[in-house]
Amino acid sequence: MSKVYTVAVVVGSLRKDSINRKVALALAELAPANLQLNIVEIGDLPLYNEDIDGATPPAAYSTFRKQVSSSDAVLFVTPEYNRSVPAPLKNAIDVGSRPYGQSAWSGKPGAVISVSPGAIGGFGANHHLRQSLVFLDVPCMQQPEAYLGGAGSVFDEAGKVSEKTKPFLQAFIDAYSKWVAKQHA
Repeated sequence: MSKVYTVAVVVGSLRKDSINRKVALALAELAPANLQLNIVEIGDLPLYNEDIDGATPPAAYSTFRKQVSSSDAVLFVTPEYNRSVPAPLKNAIDVGSRPYGQSAWSGKPGAVISVSPGAIGGFGANHHLRQSLVFLDVPCMQQPEAYLGGAGSVFDEAGKVSEKTKPFLQAFIDAYSKWVAKQHA
């Protein structure tokens, strides 16, 4: 039996009925047997402030850092806000990267899928996030790039992904599975 890799999934949208969360859940259902995807919540993280991140950081910081650092890999599912990533996602990246020299992200194989109801599928957010991942020492899967445009119409009333979109998501998560295994070889 092959190793099962745990993947911290960070969803950039906080909305209850988030399309991005639906995509994350669809990817978890489609994931090959060697991946276990777990959404790591970011909505309760206080804005990063070094003044409160001392000897006793907020419990939300510690919990988040532990969830990311104990995972084998990271997967980002993000919308695009003003051609970049949403503030809660940027905050989560900052929280996970501190204290300096103890980043929870470092060395974890990563991937980005941007999801948008717009036509270009969050291209700007996807590439801004990749810039941060370079600095954070997250080796990011380069291909296939994943931009899901028109995402407002890819789920049915029950929240299930359309048959038209499923092959795109399947190809992405299959490639990511191979990427994670290769990085841990």
